[in-house]
Amino acid sequence: MGYAASEPDTTEAASALAIKILIAGGFGVGKTTMVGTISEIRPLHTEELLSERGVGVDDISGVESKITTTVALDFGRITIREGLWLYLFGTPGQDRFWFMWDELAVGALGAVVLADTRRLQECFPAVDYFEQRGIPFVVAVNCFDGARRHDPDKVRRALGLGGVAPIVLCDVRDRESVKDVLTTLITYAVEGVSKD
Repeated sequence: MGYAASEPDTTEAASALAIKILIAGGFGVGKTTMVGTISEIRPLHTEELLSERGVGVDDISGVESKITTTVALDFGRITIREGLWLYLFGTPGQDRFWFMWDELAVGALGAVVLADTRRLQECFPAVDYFEQRGIPFVVAVNCFDGARRHDPDKVRRALGLGGVAPIVLCDVRDRESVKDVLTTLITYAVEGVSKD
């Protein structure tokens, strides 16, 4: 009788699903803001104040007012429906923390590569990382105040993306905009899986 009583719990656990999404990109591009904008829980942040140790190591050009940096990860959660969640993992942007990406990428459905057109070269390593590992990704161009707006096709050419990875314009401070980015990624990743 004790066994039968535990069966519903086993069934509920078996039907629960968590989908892992990575939020990647260069230093200061908006990854922490994106996770915080969309997460239904108070996001876990591992931010530290920028210190003198980063002088000459971290390129802060274009983000001179930035005073903190993610040193491990950002974590947020979105409930899609009962038993279905999106777990968002924001990766650190500086190259000295990239060793963590391999661990964070395990089991990920896909990734968002955030790009700042003022410093587009900052997202090259993330694009290369996901292309080399065959992880589906979208490039989300964060439309900062005062930043020039670029046609997604121009961004695709500048990044050397010959593939079909979607390029979307977004504002990581706007919840609906972040939802659109995540919806684009999930649709793209699931379509790619179903074609395999």
